[in-house]
Amino acid sequence: MQRERRALHDLGEDSGQQDFVTATATATATPTKSATPAAVPGSPDAVHVAGLEFRNPVVLASGTAGFGQEIADVVDLDAVGGISTKAVSVAPRPGNPPLRVSEFAGGMINAIGLANPGLDEVRRRYLPWLPAHHPGTRVFVNVVGNSVDDFATIVGALTDEAGVDAFELNVSCPNVKAGGLEFGADPVALAALVSAARRVTKRPIFVKLSPTLGAGIADTARVAVDNGATGLTLVNTMPGLVVDTHRRKPRISFGSGGISGPALLPIGVLATWRVSRALPGVPLIGLGGVSTGEDAVQYLLAGASLVGVGTAALRDPRAPARIARQLLEWADREGVRDLSTLTGTLQWPS
Repeated sequence: MQRERRALHDLGEDSGQQDFVTATATATATPTKSATPAAVPGSPDAVHVAGLEFRNPVVLASGTAGFGQEIADVVDLDAVGGISTKAVSVAPRPGNPPLRVSEFAGGMINAIGLANPGLDEVRRRYLPWLPAHHPGTRVFVNVVGNSVDDFATIVGALTDEAGVDAFELNVSCPNVKAGGLEFGADPVALAALVSAARRVTKRPIFVKLSPTLGAGIADTARVAVDNGATGLTLVNTMPGLVVDTHRRKPRISFGSGGISGPALLPIGVLATWRVSRALPGVPLIGLGGVSTGEDAVQYLLAGASLVGVGTAALRDPRAPARIARQLLEWADREGVRDLSTLTGTLQWPS
C-alpha cells in the first residue's frame, strides 16, 4: 500500500487526502506476472499498428501511468503493449490544488490540471527510463499546449529521442490565442495544429478527441487525418460534476472535472464505431471504461486496433496484466488466432 501511495503521488494524483487511493488496498505491493504470459513481439498474439509492433493491444492511458518509472513497483510494464505518458507541456505545470480526484459510483472524477515537469525535464530525466528498462513496451508521448506552436515545439524536440515511438496530441486543451476554445472543437485550429506537428516528425501521430463532440466526432477525426494524423485516440474524459452533499460543494477543488471509469465505456465504444465507419483502415486506440478483457473486445469489434486502460489500473495495479490475459483467453475460447482480425467486425443490426 505504501508503494502504491508513493506511485500515485509521483503521478501527481495523490492529494494527501483520502480518495480513490484507498481502493488499491487489496492490490499487491509489487507487480504480479501473469499466469498466462502476455504475447511477445513476433508471436501470433502481437498486433501491428501504425508501423509498430505491440506485444498485445493493451496500452496504459495518459495521466494514469506517469512516464512508467513512477508505477514500476506496482504495475507489470512487460504485460502491456504500450504506455501513453503523462502530458508534456513546454513549461512545467503545477496542476490544480488538492483534492484532485474522487470516486463515485460510475468511476472517478479528476481535475489534475495536466501537472508535469515540463519539456526539458521530461527529456532529461523521465523519457530515458522506460526504453532502458522495458524496451519491448511501446511509448506514446502525450503532448499538450496553449498554442499551435507549443505542440510543434514539443514534438520537434522529442522526435529523435530514443524510445519515443509515437505522439498523442491532446486537443482537448484550450487554445489561449483563440479565446480558450478547445483545439478539437475548432476545425481550423485543429488542422493547423496537426499540420504543424506533422512537419517536424515522421513518427506516428495520434490525436486524442473529446466525447463532447458527439456525432460530429467523425468529422473532427477526418480533419485530423487529412492534415497528417496517423490515427486517433477515442475518447478523452467526459466533463462532469460530482457533489459532496454533506459539504454542499463539489467533491474536487477545481469544481468540475473529467469523468472516467465504467460509465465512459459505452460512450467510448460508440465514438470508436462512428470514427471507424467514417475512416476505415485508420488506426484507433479505444479508450474509456475498460475494466475486463471483454470490455477490450468491445473496442476491438467497434474498430479499435489498440485499447487503453486507465482508471482500472489506478483502482487495481494488476488490472492491465489481467485484462491482457483475459483478452487472450477470450480469443482462445472463440477460436480467434489473430487479435487484429477482430478490429471492426461488429455486426450492426439491419
